[in-house]
Amino acid sequence: MDIALDPEQARARHWFEDLRDQICAEFVSIEREAGSDADFDYTEWDRTDPDGSPGGGGVRGVMKGKVFEKVGVNVSTVGGTFEGDFAKSIHGAAENPQFFATGISLVAHMANPHVPAVHMNTRFLVTTKRWFGGGADLNPPLPYAEDTDEFHAVLKAACAPHGEEYYERYAKWADDYFYIPHRKVHRGVGGIFCDHLEGNFEANFGFIQDIGRAFLDVYPRIVRRRMDLPFTPADTAQMLEWRGRYAEFNLVYDRGTLFGLKTGGNIDAILMSLPPLATWS
Repeated sequence: MDIALDPEQARARHWFEDLRDQICAEFVSIEREAGSDADFDYTEWDRTDPDGSPGGGGVRGVMKGKVFEKVGVNVSTVGGTFEGDFAKSIHGAAENPQFFATGISLVAHMANPHVPAVHMNTRFLVTTKRWFGGGADLNPPLPYAEDTDEFHAVLKAACAPHGEEYYERYAKWADDYFYIPHRKVHRGVGGIFCDHLEGNFEANFGFIQDIGRAFLDVYPRIVRRRMDLPFTPADTAQMLEWRGRYAEFNLVYDRGTLFGLKTGGNIDAILMSLPPLATWS
């Protein structure tokens, strides 16, 4: 169900959907290079607000292939009213529970343990305030310093035109956020994460777009570098145990998971971040 959008909301939605198309096309190209005919399966979903009015919706995109064991690339544009006390936890919603949100969310779990899993999410929210947020982080079961360094270097270059302090601030934010307290470990090797970027729509929108472009530049290159490396049963076992940690974070601590559940989002789209297989010792 479509909802009425103002010009800024429409521009943000268009960008997230266009970025989805670019990323999915690149991922399908990687599958073709690997000799696979895998493609994305897209499922549209509608949201109804608690009062029964149209609340927007989204498109869930999932591909299961030779290189990407499971990758989800979702876009959504929703609006309505936060229920109960949840509004108090959202920037600018305590005074008025009405909200709008549009964004892209991506999680890739890879078939080869040498290829890092990855997460990328960027979004635009409107309450009594307007802001962008999100980021990208790399999650390798078998880390390579070359991959980690390149991922961070590309994100740092994307941050540089927007502020000298952006990369250090948002890289630390990612380290602090993507941490599993009960395990006392980080979820991966970091990236950048930001939230509540408000005040100058054009500047903040430009930064969020540069995050998306940086991700599209660097991650496919890392995938191609590692996807044909041989691996052992021990490598796979380490990947499956690491995936268990990833699932724990997303189910216990991830704010995006909670936001989706609290706003009546599509359950399959919300939980697409969970790996297809995982183990716990």
